[in-house]
Amino acid sequence: MRTYANSPAGAVDRARRLRKVATDAEQVLWRELRKAFPHAKFRRQSPVGPFIADFLSFRHKLIVEVDGGQHAVQESGDARRTGYLEERGFRVLRFWNNEVLSNTDGVLQTIALHLRAGDGE
Repeated sequence: MRTYANSPAGAVDRARRLRKVATDAEQVLWRELRKAFPHAKFRRQSPVGPFIADFLSFRHKLIVEVDGGQHAVQESGDARRTGYLEERGFRVLRFWNNEVLSNTDGVLQTIALHLRAGDGE
């Protein structure tokens, strides 16, 4: 079991709230991740240090982020977040909401490539 010792106070409660108000794109991707990659054991809205990852596979050290329009104006914050996660050994994939909704198969193919790469294939 993973602990959240390095997460700030309230991170687990915040993650629980985020799970309840998932966007349409997050709901679609969560359903598809569970069907397509059950071996990866993705978690959703999982605390990682001071951040909450949309989808996280500890087994593959892979984080998948689904970004809405607000991320277009907070690119420097996203870059800082990605840097923090990569320093801890995670690979971070980012997809726009509309990409998840309009090209789900393409998103899943990209994730599959990164999962295989993480397996050393």
